[in-house]
Amino acid sequence: MDSLVTAAARALATGDPLGALKLVALREDAPSLALRGIAMAQLGDFPRARTLIRSAAKAFGPKEGHARARCVVAEAEIALASLDLGWPEKALDAARATLEAHGDHVNAAHARYLGIRRDVLIGRLDAARRALEAIEPARLPPALRTVHELMLAGIAIRHVQTRAARDALARAGRAAHEARIPALAGEVIAASQMLDAPAARLIARGTQRPLLLAEVETLFSSGALVVDACRNAVRDGKTVVPLASRPVLFTLARVLAEAWPNDVPRAVLVKRAFRAREADESYRARLRVEMGRLRRVLAKLADVDATPGGFVLKARRGRDVCVLARPLEEEHGAVLALLADGESWSSSALALALGASQRTVQRALDELSASAKVQSYGRGRARRWLTPPVPGFTTSLLLPAPLPGS
Repeated sequence: MDSLVTAAARALATGDPLGALKLVALREDAPSLALRGIAMAQLGDFPRARTLIRSAAKAFGPKEGHARARCVVAEAEIALASLDLGWPEKALDAARATLEAHGDHVNAAHARYLGIRRDVLIGRLDAARRALEAIEPARLPPALRTVHELMLAGIAIRHVQTRAARDALARAGRAAHEARIPALAGEVIAASQMLDAPAARLIARGTQRPLLLAEVETLFSSGALVVDACRNAVRDGKTVVPLASRPVLFTLARVLAEAWPNDVPRAVLVKRAFRAREADESYRARLRVEMGRLRRVLAKLADVDATPGGFVLKARRGRDVCVLARPLEEEHGAVLALLADGESWSSSALALALGASQRTVQRALDELSASAKVQSYGRGRARRWLTPPVPGFTTSLLLPAPLPGS
C-alpha cells in the first residue's frame, strides 16, 4: 500500500476526515474509495459514504475477501449511524467470521459491537448486556474499550443503575483519553452530564420537585408505591405492574396517586380518564367498571376504595404514594410513555393501546420524529418505532486501518 493511502488511513483513525480526503479525494482505486467513504461517513454524508463503500467492495478482487469483509462492516456501521436498522445481520456475521479467519480480531470485535449496538437500538437490552459480558475488553484497543464501556453505561442508565453507569463511564473516560479521539471523549462527557441532569419529576402530597437519576434509583428502592408516568407502570420495590397497553387504567392510577392521601371526585376521574365534559350516568357506570379492573391489576400493591365523594388509593402496609413524571410533560406524552419501555412498537399497536386512530398516532410519531424524540426502522407494515437509547454512541469506524490487497 502506498504512503498516501497509509497516511489517509491514519488521519481517519485519529478523527481527521478532511485531512484524509486531501490525500485520496481524486483517487479511484479500491482502498482509496473505502477511505473516502469512511471520511464522508465521519462528515455525516451517509448516502455518499454508502455509495463509495459499495464501490470499494466491488473494486476489491475475489481473492481479497478480507478487504471486502471490512467494507461490509463499514457499510453496516454507516447504516447504523443513519438509523437504517434493516441491514442484513447475516452479512455482518459472515464478515465478522471472515475477519476472524484472517486474524483481524480488532475489526472482528468491532463488527460484534455493531450487532450489540443494533440490539440496544431496537430495545433488546438484556441480549445486549449478555453479549457485552461475553467480551473481554482488556485486549482491545482504547477506542473499542471506550465503546464497550459506553454501551454498558447506556444500558445501566436505562435500567436506573446509577453506580454501574458511573463506574462504566469512568472506565470509558480513561479509555477515551488513551484513544485520543475527540468524538469519543465528547461522548463520554455528554453521557456523564446526563447523570447530573434532572431525569424525572416527583409529585407527592400536592408538591413536585426534580429528581436526578440517583434519586430515582433511591425512590424505587424506598418501598413507596410509585406510579411511574415515564414508563406507564405502577411499582413497589421489585414488583412492577405494566399499564402501557391500558392507558385508561394508568390515567386513573395517576390521578389517584397525585391526590393521595385524599380521594378524587368521580367527576374529576371521568374527565381525566375519558376526556368527557360531564360525568353523566353512563360515564359513572363505565368508571365503576374501570375501577374494578384497576383493583384487580393492583391487588398485590394497593387497594382502590370507594368514598362518599369518589375513590382513594391506599398502598399496602401504609406506604407512601407518589408519581414519577417526565421532567417536562408535553404533547404526545402518552406515545412517549409507551415507547419508553425500550421495546419497538408498530403504529397500529400504539393506536390500539392508546385507543386512538392509527392516523392520529402516525401524525404524533411524525412530529416526534422531526424533533428527534423517536426513531423508526423498517418500512411499510414492518416499520417499528422506539425512543433513542441513552446515551447515544459515537460510531468509531475502525475500517480506516491500512487495508490489505494493494
